[in-house]
Amino acid sequence: MKIKIKIITLLGVMSVCAQNKKNQDTTKINQIEEIVVTSSRIHTKKTETPVAISKLTEKQITETKATAVYELVNKTAGVLMTNLGNEQHSMSIRQPMTTNAYFLYLEDGLPIRPLGVFNHNALLEINQFNIESIEVVKGPVSSLYGPEAVGGAVNFISKKPSDKPQLKLGYQGDQFHFNRFQAMGSGTIGRLGYHIASLSSVQKNAWMTYSDYDKNNINGRFDYTFNPNHKLIATVFYGEYYTQMSGSVNEQDFYERTYKSQTNFAYRKSKALRTKLIYELNWNQNTMTSLTTFMRENQLGQNPSYAIRLSEDKKTATGEINSNNFTSYGIVAQHNQKFNWLNTALVVVGLLDRSPIDYESYRTDLQPILKPGTTIVSQYDFIAERPDIRLKVYNGTIYNYAVFTQIKTVPIKNLVLTLGGRYDKMNLDYYNDISKKNGTKDYNQSTFKAGINYNPLKTAGFYANYSQGFSPPSVSTIFEIKAGTGGKTGVPAEFNYDLKPALFYNYEIGGWLSLINTKLKIDYSLYYMKGKNELINTRLVDNSTDYRSAGKTLHKGVEFGLNYGISKSINLRIGSAYSEHQFVEFEFPEKSLEGIKNLNGKEMPSAPRWIANSELSYHPKELPNFRISAEWQYVSSFFQDQINTTKYQGYNVINGRIGYKIKGIEAYLNIINLTDQLYAYNVSRGNSSKSSANYTVAAPRTFVFGVQYNLSL
Repeated sequence: MKIKIKIITLLGVMSVCAQNKKNQDTTKINQIEEIVVTSSRIHTKKTETPVAISKLTEKQITETKATAVYELVNKTAGVLMTNLGNEQHSMSIRQPMTTNAYFLYLEDGLPIRPLGVFNHNALLEINQFNIESIEVVKGPVSSLYGPEAVGGAVNFISKKPSDKPQLKLGYQGDQFHFNRFQAMGSGTIGRLGYHIASLSSVQKNAWMTYSDYDKNNINGRFDYTFNPNHKLIATVFYGEYYTQMSGSVNEQDFYERTYKSQTNFAYRKSKALRTKLIYELNWNQNTMTSLTTFMRENQLGQNPSYAIRLSEDKKTATGEINSNNFTSYGIVAQHNQKFNWLNTALVVVGLLDRSPIDYESYRTDLQPILKPGTTIVSQYDFIAERPDIRLKVYNGTIYNYAVFTQIKTVPIKNLVLTLGGRYDKMNLDYYNDISKKNGTKDYNQSTFKAGINYNPLKTAGFYANYSQGFSPPSVSTIFEIKAGTGGKTGVPAEFNYDLKPALFYNYEIGGWLSLINTKLKIDYSLYYMKGKNELINTRLVDNSTDYRSAGKTLHKGVEFGLNYGISKSINLRIGSAYSEHQFVEFEFPEKSLEGIKNLNGKEMPSAPRWIANSELSYHPKELPNFRISAEWQYVSSFFQDQINTTKYQGYNVINGRIGYKIKGIEAYLNIINLTDQLYAYNVSRGNSSKSSANYTVAAPRTFVFGVQYNLSL
């Protein structure tokens, strides 16, 4: 508590000391010019970007007052970020809801984690109080950002130092004992600009049993301007996170609204540190060079609920305790050059990244307790840790070398051509302590994209692109012992060394309309993406997972977004998407059940065909500091299993938000799940007729209330 008080005091003192009085409303400028950066690594008009990209503005973020990042990201058409509880999450962008490494998470254009160490929960490290805007690129952008940027990339753009001194203090809480305190200070003193933002969240005895958590984050950014053409930027992030992992609930408890965790021992804890130093040199108005050095360090330990394996006779069960750590050092060099000839712009980027890693896991013994007269597990009792039974133990170093270039040119009026390519070389030098062997894995890949924008009118434009994506298997998956080998099976342990990089080929067209004096804005996209060697997780009888590189998959769909300023006070936003995700060729594991040989032609599980998120907001002229909005989230039915025998019906949810400012003090109330619907974010089950469904249950109606003090001198 003393540390938190000191941070808040420091923010206040620094803000009051700042003297520079310049001010600029960057939110309005960005909205008018529709400038994005993630799609090309440089500031570009959205109408000259041949990809489907959406931007959540600072105004949207400020008014949402999100307790978790998914509340923001889901406002993007075609995106469904699944809430797994306490800011844990999975993602769906042109993919089913999945935890696989098919999405790239960026912070100011730099991946949060190094290649090969993907974690689907990486965004729980994001400081919500430090976000200025969020850009979401849908579809493969591996030619820009490299591996894992397959379904899309999500870039969190941090707040910058303000010209005028600012101080913000806030509190947020709900009736389920969630509390968050947050503070921000920003300003400029001479040539030095600073921005510091921190938050501290804690939850105790919430609606779900065994779901306590706490999170403490702090971000700092310092800009030193030597002169208008030379700037040095230093950023630092440090975060600590701990949560009890309540996991999913069984079907009976779900429908009876018995929000009881099946465990009272599972947990996740992490520490993360990220720093970078950027030197920017503007040679002239057409030439810019930047050099970025960075360091990322992460320590993750857990006793995860998802690792519980139940025996087929349901008399015994096992779990695991693991730790996964990395330290990453790297450098990125970027040069931007504009030419008068055909209004051409060139971007060249080079990357070097060295990431030492280590991983260790061992078994735990559990006792399943069944509901009387049923085969449904009510809870698991923890029996013993078994460090003598090691599951995965390895260490190594990941090396990633990459070079990227993109060129944009305007051969004729209103026509923009974009070509880009990237070469990635990944080397993993490892020691597998289970097999007592050293080895090397190499993944080398070239990716390419080509796009065209045609804007014949000031009110309409079109684009088309072809892009490639790839994702090597994550390191932890490579060292997973294959089902039926190792341990007491009598078969020597085998590992997933044969997993291949997943490759994707995306074909896409889209466009935009701006009508009624720009009051009505529409954007749309149609995509057809073929996958090869896509990593598929198959749940076996004992709840263990078999990993396979699928032969072929297909992802296709339509995305639609609309924003209509009905009046100066009323605004309507609509976002929706229709998609299909199918197995084309995929042989089933040998240990599969009931004579099933393949999944050819079947839909992927956890893949709703329709998703939508729409919002109606009202800012009355008579009460300019008042706002109220209603948001609708829709998810259609989807299959729970890979063999398409059982569906979950999906859900409709209404959220309401209201807020009012009085002389720098803002009070607000968010009502999440306004009608108190019973629903699950995801439901999954194995392919056996004996398999039980696991429900990732959503919270009942939640009243989130808060107050924020804003001081600007």
